[in-house]
Amino acid sequence: MTPQTIYALSTAPGRAGVAVIRVSGPQAADALTALCGADLPRARTAFLRKLRAADGTLLDEGMVLWFPKPHSFTGEDVVELQVHGGRAVLAALFEALAKLPGLRLAEPGEFSRRAFENGKLDLTEAEGLGDLINAETEAQRKQALRQMQGALGQLYEGWRNQLTRALAHLEADIDFPDEDLPAGVAAEVMPQIARLREEIAAHLADNRRGERLRDGLMVAILGAPNVGKSSLLNALARREAAIVSEIPGTTRDVIEVHLDLGGYPVILADTAGLRESADRIESEGVARALKRAEAADLKLVVLDATQKTVPKETLALIDTDALVVTNKIDAASIPAGYAINGRPVLGVSVRNGAGMTALLEALEREVVTRIGISGSATLTRARHREALTDCVAALDRFLTGNGRNNPAPELAAEDVRLAARALGRITGRIDVEDLLDVIFRDFCIGK
Repeated sequence: MTPQTIYALSTAPGRAGVAVIRVSGPQAADALTALCGADLPRARTAFLRKLRAADGTLLDEGMVLWFPKPHSFTGEDVVELQVHGGRAVLAALFEALAKLPGLRLAEPGEFSRRAFENGKLDLTEAEGLGDLINAETEAQRKQALRQMQGALGQLYEGWRNQLTRALAHLEADIDFPDEDLPAGVAAEVMPQIARLREEIAAHLADNRRGERLRDGLMVAILGAPNVGKSSLLNALARREAAIVSEIPGTTRDVIEVHLDLGGYPVILADTAGLRESADRIESEGVARALKRAEAADLKLVVLDATQKTVPKETLALIDTDALVVTNKIDAASIPAGYAINGRPVLGVSVRNGAGMTALLEALEREVVTRIGISGSATLTRARHREALTDCVAALDRFLTGNGRNNPAPELAAEDVRLAARALGRITGRIDVEDLLDVIFRDFCIGK
């Protein structure tokens, strides 16, 4: 069936100096000539044209570009209209496009979906494009760009090709037992598959760096009431994000702010002060604080330099995933080399800013340790991890069961086939129809 021609705004909605409307499909060329009242311009060259409605009414004047298939983003005939970004201009152009035969408004993510279906993107590249559009920090941009350019897909396809070649050897042994094939063909693939299994397992053992970088590192600010947690949040966010009061129990719910620390995304959460309380609402806030502590990638535990002892509720949270800070050093000093539960304690004063630079540097080091990126491709989604886990499980069955003892060569080959199929699910080579809507529906219209 011939695909419909779709159109949508490819730039952000709202008023702007310039907006881009994209048209893709078999009627794209007809749409352009209808709007311009002239022949098609030279391919991939910008031309200034007057855009008119069917009755000749002038709608706007802008740049038009023509991308004949297959050399376009979607692999179809594509037209881009670079017009003025006023709401009235866009509304008039959309109305004119809607009246042309064979055109309809694109669904969310439909341009990228067509690019995938026409072989212009694999699923990991499409996901990388979505991440690049949503990137807020430099590290997120680098990771998304690397994935969009195919680094992750090439890695997984390389592994899948190795398994496919190994599978061909195994099936040759099964299908042609009477042929003059070299002895031990199946046994020769065992070391190759073992090495590949270790490579994939090492890729999985990444401490979720790519996912943490994509979603943001969760940092929970924890401590007793009135130690300065909300003030610290405001100081780190450089704005009044949380209410600060001398009244204990002011913070009842979790308050989040998003930070960019050295190019890495951090979600900083202020929580209720940890103490026993008869107040039902405050008790619920404490329970939420403890849940956030369990879910956090890093705990920023705040103490009060004016207090001689550390509350037991706070002390229980100081472990290897905690960065410990003592606030109010403007009112009381702390000894050099002070540590609690083996964790060094940083002294700060939110009031006068003392120690805040050192705290930011320490916090950035902790973030980089947990999600710092390298030049290698990193998996970025739970579906990648699930498929890779299935792949390793299938290879384990081959190596420890059917493959080694070989009671049934067909079963051994099936495990290798399942491992290859698991990798193919990531890039979209196989078994992806049920995933397409999930992957592309979160894209902005026109992307």
